[in-house]
Parts: sequence; C-alpha cells; structure tokens
Amino acid sequence: MEYIPLWYWLIVFFALGASVGSFYNVIVYRMPRGISLINPPSHCPLCKKHIPLYLNLPIIGYIILRGKTACCHKPLNIIYPIGEALCGFLGVLSLMASVLVHSQMPFLQVLTAPLLEPQLWVDGFLLFWLLLGAYPVCAIDVKYKLIPDSISVGGILVGLLFSFAPGGVTPLESFLSAVGAGGGLFLLGLIATKVFKKEAMGFGDVKLLAGYGAIMGLSHSILVLMMAAFIGLLVMIPYRKFQNKVAEKSVGDSGAEIPFGPFLALLAPVVYLFGDKLISLYVNFILA
Repeated sequence: MEYIPLWYWLIVFFALGASVGSFYNVIVYRMPRGISLINPPSHCPLCKKHIPLYLNLPIIGYIILRGKTACCHKPLNIIYPIGEALCGFLGVLSLMASVLVHSQMPFLQVLTAPLLEPQLWVDGFLLFWLLLGAYPVCAIDVKYKLIPDSISVGGILVGLLFSFAPGGVTPLESFLSAVGAGGGLFLLGLIATKVFKKEAMGFGDVKLLAGYGAIMGLSHSILVLMMAAFIGLLVMIPYRKFQNKVAEKSVGDSGAEIPFGPFLALLAPVVYLFGDKLISLYVNFILA
C-alpha cells in the first residue's frame, strides 16, 4: 500500500483552512449584525445579488474577479482573501506543528514521510480548531465584545468528540474539565464583578474556556487562563495609561476596555503544544 506523503496533506490542510476562513468571514460580517449565517445565501454586499458557487471559492474567486464584484464591478474588500489565506496558512501550521512534535526526523525528510501515528492526526485536527478559532474570536471580540457560539460551544463539542480518540483526555475528563474550567471562570467573574462593581467577565469567555477544558483538560485550561491574565495585564496597564493621557486632552469616553477573549484564543494553541513543558518548568522553578 502506497502512503500519502506530508507535502500532499499540507496542501489539503491549506485548502481546508482557506475554506473555513471563508466561512469565518461570513461569521465576522453577519453575526454582529444579527444576520442568519444560512439565509440569505452568499450575495453581493452592495447590490445583494446571489454569488454563484464557482465565484465563491476561497482566494480563487477573488483572483478570478480581479478584486471586483461580478455584478456591479465595485471593489471587493481585500480583507476577505487575506483572512482566507491566513486561515489556510494556519491550517498548514497546525499539521506541521503536530508532525514536528511527534517526529524525530529532519525537516526535509518529514515532508516525504507518511503520517501513520493516530495521535499525530488528533493533535493536528485539534490544533487546526484552536488556531483557526482564534481568527473570529479576535476579529469579533475586539470590535463587538462578542464571541461566536460556533467557536465557544463548538469547542466543547469538538473536545468531547475527540476525547473518544486514544491518547488524549478521556470522555469523562473532557466533560469534567469543561465544567470545571467554565464554572471556575464563571465564579471568578461573579466575585470580580461584586468587588469592582461592574461586569468583569463576559459569558462568552466562560464558554470559550470551557471548550479549551474539554479539548486539553483542566490543568492546561487553567494554564491558558493564568497566562492570558498575565499577558492581559502587561498589555492593559500601559493601554490604560495611554487612555488616561488621551482623556486629559479630550472630552468624553477615554476608550473601550480590551476584551479578554483574544488573549485566551491566542494562548490556547501554545498551551496545547507546550503545556506539559511549561507546567514542568513552573514546578521546577517553585521547587528550586
């Protein structure tokens, strides 16, 4: 039997990532505006005419149309193919990262090697979910303070589904970790809200962390939370000082708070890949 080499699967993962990116573009545009993701089907944002399937292909459709709409010949927003290409490269990165973690071969030799280890595929698809999920979380949460349920609740379902695959967290551990991570952050948010007299944690963040708990277990989801809180503080403190200086020179609101969801989403793939090493380094540091 002839096995399919890695380079071919990288092309497949790029195409899958670009396709998912195309769907995420729909989520980013429609969800904050309260528009159904299904109805109406894909249409021109200017004249509302239906877009045929062959012109709706990720990246390729934009190239065929030369950056203009087919119906009214107006410029298309370049953010669409950029988002699709970004998600395509994230798809490649997810599989490549999983292969490099599991393989001891040189890089060039890995490209032509068959992918036979089941855990490699589990890690590859879960990294695919985590990396690509960061795109809509960051794009929507930063601007609209919302996290799509397709990513947060979807993460819980994905974690529970992949828990039946060998080598990772068990189904019971996945369920309990989702409850523990999400419930713990919910209680922490309630306490912070009472202390600071304003909403300190959105429920979207709670569901998002619950999804990470279902995917990678309780200890790793807690590590995601701790690292996100630490880096969030490093970003938020100078940002607030900048806001205060701006407020002194202008009248009105000094600006919006930075949402927490993007920090969680960006750190989740890092912890999934290197969580065991990070926990080991932390334990050794404390013991030392």
